[in-house]
Amino acid sequence: MNEKKTNKLKILNDPIYGFITIPNILIHNLIEHPYFQRLRRISQMGLSYLVYPGAHHTRFHHAIGSVHLMQKAVRILKFKGTQISEEEATAVYIAILLHDIGHGPFSHALEGQFIKGISHENISLLFMEALNVEFHGQLSLAIEIFQGNYHRKFLYQLISSQLDVDRLDYLKRDSFYTGVAEGTINSERLITMLNVKNDNLVVEEKGIYSVESFIVSRRIMYWQVYLHKTALVAEKLLEKILKRAKELSLSGIELPATKTLSIFLKQPINKAHVSQENLKLFSKLDDYDILAAIKEWISNDDKILSSLSKSLVNRRLPKVMLQNEPFTKNQLLTIKEQVKEKFNYSNGELDYFVYHGEICNQAYDATKNNIQIIYKNGSLKDVTEASDHLNIQALSNPVYKYYICYPKK
Repeated sequence: MNEKKTNKLKILNDPIYGFITIPNILIHNLIEHPYFQRLRRISQMGLSYLVYPGAHHTRFHHAIGSVHLMQKAVRILKFKGTQISEEEATAVYIAILLHDIGHGPFSHALEGQFIKGISHENISLLFMEALNVEFHGQLSLAIEIFQGNYHRKFLYQLISSQLDVDRLDYLKRDSFYTGVAEGTINSERLITMLNVKNDNLVVEEKGIYSVESFIVSRRIMYWQVYLHKTALVAEKLLEKILKRAKELSLSGIELPATKTLSIFLKQPINKAHVSQENLKLFSKLDDYDILAAIKEWISNDDKILSSLSKSLVNRRLPKVMLQNEPFTKNQLLTIKEQVKEKFNYSNGELDYFVYHGEICNQAYDATKNNIQIIYKNGSLKDVTEASDHLNIQALSNPVYKYYICYPKK
């Protein structure tokens, strides 16, 4: 009896782009791998769904969408005369597919909570290296490009720059799922306007207005969505819950949790101790572990853990004040004393319920992988110099805001 052959050249239906094709069997096999399938259980936007109910999309959606846009970018650049081999094309598809595979539960909301001192990009690299062993070296070029070590710089810039495929997908996707129309970008036109000059990614002169719109949309999405004060306080609350759970676990108190989460609560891991065993353990950790545990912790005897967990699950979030200037010591002290007196918290308990910090929005950083506009005569200008939109220069400056969170009355 003949073994049934499986068609691995799949077509997926995406709500943003329509039908997406999987480029080749290697990409398909990487998508099917448990490390990548885990991204179906990692939310793209942390706890933003508490503000925007439709924002339940995942890192899986984003990665697949990014591969789709990368295929378009490669086709456009080849059409314009840039030589890109099949090996290079496959490598850059792999690099963008796996660029976020190192995210932990709730993405940026819990960055660094489970493996200390290492970014999700570096964890992504560890996953890619592990997969490279499993796939007999077929990811070697993708890893070289992902690290920025490949001699063709524009391939790296397609993955990580001020105008990369990653941003082109997440802005369009997050705008769609949140319903924030002001964040919509024309990724199709932006990709069509890409070119390569002196081995660097550039944008043709006629695409400058699309770039301006992209930068403005990014600023809007950060203030209105990613740094929305309610999403901010929810994510800070989530951090406090994990902090308390770790504190209790390290003191010998057994908390109900999945086996994987229990290990991370009891055995803090830092970047110097990320073994293959720990990496596999991390690959089993996702949003479901966290939410299931927090639901159980509502009824825990520890009043701090119970109160914080109940607040998040029932969306009874702390109050958050946001302002343009740092809070003075007197302002902070006044709020802390009021909360301490009203709720009868000790000084140690107070830190779990009153906390403050700063947020920063920089829509465009002209000092880092800047966006170059190329003119018909071959000359180049940074977009801030090329643009007649006065706000673009202003948007390259970082803007800080300051917050304080405390229990509602």
